[in-house]
Amino acid sequence: MKFETPKDKDNEVREIILAVFDALEEKGYNPINQIIGYILSGDPTYITSHNDARSLIRKIERDELLEEILGCYLENEREKDI
Repeated sequence: MKFETPKDKDNEVREIILAVFDALEEKGYNPINQIIGYILSGDPTYITSHNDARSLIRKIERDELLEEILGCYLENEREKDI
């Protein structure tokens, strides 16, 4: 079985991740730690409500969030090898 998300959904997920990251950073949190806490626990309180970040991140499933992060990481690592 092959799992694929639609391309327009990928862009939405990426925009949400970046908006949440910025909101966490603006409030003085470590965005990486907070997002990891959210992914592992599912507890939305890891994400600030500043700039509506908490409601934004809840629009996407945690598996979609993880897929986007891993995909971007691997793309970046491949580009380093070129």
